[in-house]
Amino acid sequence: MSKRCAISLVIPCFNHGAFVGEAVDSVLHAERNDVELIVVDDGSTDDRTRTEIDGLCKQGIHVIRQANKGLAGARNAGIAASRGEYIFPLDADDRMRDGWIDGALAILDSDSKVGVVYGDAQCFGTRTDRWRTGPFDAGRLLHANYIHCSALYRRSIWEQNEGYDGTMPVQGAEDWDFWLGALEHGWQFVYVPEVFFEYRQAEESMITRLRAFENELEEFLATKHGPLHRRAWLSLRGELQSPRILSRRLAESLASRLKGKSSK
Repeated sequence: MSKRCAISLVIPCFNHGAFVGEAVDSVLHAERNDVELIVVDDGSTDDRTRTEIDGLCKQGIHVIRQANKGLAGARNAGIAASRGEYIFPLDADDRMRDGWIDGALAILDSDSKVGVVYGDAQCFGTRTDRWRTGPFDAGRLLHANYIHCSALYRRSIWEQNEGYDGTMPVQGAEDWDFWLGALEHGWQFVYVPEVFFEYRQAEESMITRLRAFENELEEFLATKHGPLHRRAWLSLRGELQSPRILSRRLAESLASRLKGKSSK
């Protein structure tokens, strides 16, 4: 196994002391010498988390402590301090699987056009099914985020995007904005049908809280990534020669979107 620092695995943690030890153990269990682990304590306020973070420091885990800056700021701090060629974010309440790593590294090492390699998630908690992400579809990504934050990507994408955007109207959608930025810069995405991580499901989660800010989030992303949406529209218009077909496709798209909203 190569001794290079291939992957920087960054775990942001805010008051997740009950779970962060599991996240760290899942990484250590892989026993890889080409992966560095960085935990960012993002201004945690509860005693349990502070105690857990102290324990990680005593184990020799690289811990960054900072005032609370939110999820984007915590990830950015960890990546800025990292040395890896590739980045893999992991939330503090999730757990990494390791069987996919060699294959994903091989894809990135062999094709300079590929910027992101992602897979599936195995849910646990209130859901126990496998979250199958599916092959990459740019149109689908423009419509809604379906790629988990825990994907392996090139450090240069983070640099081009100038990090995760902490100015978004709500926390929890930084990865969607990040993937759109990668798409704008021309990077290719590759889907690997393997479980990359275990995704904790709770009754109340960041994803459920996002729904209350859906309109603000869509407006923010449409403004920021306007040229990307315009290219998608022009591509669609070029493919559909008949105005009647174009109208039907747009109506189908709108109906699908409205159905998706009503089912939430």
